[in-house]
Amino acid sequence: KMLEVWYDGVVVGNYRADLLVENAIIVELKAVTTLESKHFSQCMNYLKATGFTLCLLINFGNPKVEVKRVVRSF
Repeated sequence: KMLEVWYDGVVVGNYRADLLVENAIIVELKAVTTLESKHFSQCMNYLKATGFTLCLLINFGNPKVEVKRVVRSF
């Protein structure tokens, strides 16, 4: 689903989420050996740009699936 990206009350672009749950939770999918700070920053940037508060960062790059929550606080 395409999400509008807002800045200072104006739509400045669009972002296509990997998954969007209940029009409230962004799910970002990765397949990397190790989740890095840039992956968490990416989720936080998506949250700030869309106004949502929760992003689930899911990594399939290891035998055990890794799920991390990224929460935007106001």
